Amino acid sequence: MKNLIDEVEKLLLEKSNPVIAIDGPCASGKTTLARPLSERYSFQVIQTDSFFLPPEMRNKERLSQPGGNVHYERFNNEVAHGIKSGSEFVYGIYNCHTGIQTDSRPVSPLKPIIIEGSYSLHPEIQVAYDLKIFVEADYETRLCRIFERNGKESLEIFKSKWIPLEDRYFKEYSIKEKCDIKIKTDR
Repeated sequence: MKNLIDEVEKLLLEKSNPVIAIDGPCASGKTTLARPLSERYSFQVIQTDSFFLPPEMRNKERLSQPGGNVHYERFNNEVAHGIKSGSEFVYGIYNCHTGIQTDSRPVSPLKPIIIEGSYSLHPEIQVAYDLKIFVEADYETRLCRIFERNGKESLEIFKSKWIPLEDRYFKEYSIKEKCDIKIKTDR
C-alpha cells in the first residue's frame, strides 16, 4: 500500500489532474481502495458499473466479445470525450436493477479522476491513464464478500455469469500484466 501512496503522491506532484484506473475482479476491493484515495487526495470517482450494457444492446454477437457487456461507446462519448475536452462534463448513471439511466454526475477534468471498476482498462475505452492499478483477492474471499454484500441468490448469478465474463476479459486482454501496481486484498 505504501508503494501505491508513493506513486499517487508522485503523480500529483507531476500533474494536477491525473487519471487513474482501478480494475480487477468483482469483490476484490476496487471501490474500497478508491474511497480513501478520493477522500485523501480529492479524486473524483467514476464507476464503470454506471456503464453496463443496456438490455436493448445485449445480443449474442456483442456478448461473445470479451468485456462486451460494458457500454464502452457511451463511456467514450460521455467520459473519455469529456476528459479530453478539458471542460466540465456530465455522465449518466446506469441502474442495473431498472435497466435504465436513473441519474447523472458532473465531473471536472481539471481535477484528479479515478475510473474504478471491472472493465475500466477495456481496450475500447479511450482514456489515457496516468496510473493503472489491478486489485485482486482469492476466489473464496471474493465469494464471501459477494455473499455478504449481495446475498445468496446474487452469489449464484455472480458465480455462473459475471465471474466467468470477467475472467475471460482479464485473460483475453492481459489486464493484470498491463498494470503499473498490483494489490492483493485477501482476508
